[in-house]
Amino acid sequence: MKFYLISDNHDTVTGLRLAGIEGEVVHERSEVEAALSKAIENEEIGVVLMTEQLVEECPDTVYDLKMHRTRPLIVEIPDRHAEGRSKDSIMRYIHEAIGIKL
Repeated sequence: MKFYLISDNHDTVTGLRLAGIEGEVVHERSEVEAALSKAIENEEIGVVLMTEQLVEECPDTVYDLKMHRTRPLIVEIPDRHAEGRSKDSIMRYIHEAIGIKL
């Protein structure tokens, strides 16, 4: 089972690539939906990580997938746009999730 990242910025993709997680950068709703379709079709992908801003871009699509599909698991993660979080929330999140301290 593989992880896959769908992000709206290169920093998050680069950071998670260092942890062995491949992904892509998208910006428009149509690009988000195409990336999700690609991830669903790939049987090896078990978890899709999506940055908060992209989930806000198309919440109906994301929540429909969460409610009606067993695979892949879609997990919303903080990104550099996260409001109301501390500056190091992404680094803390990576450290807690996979044990790598950046």
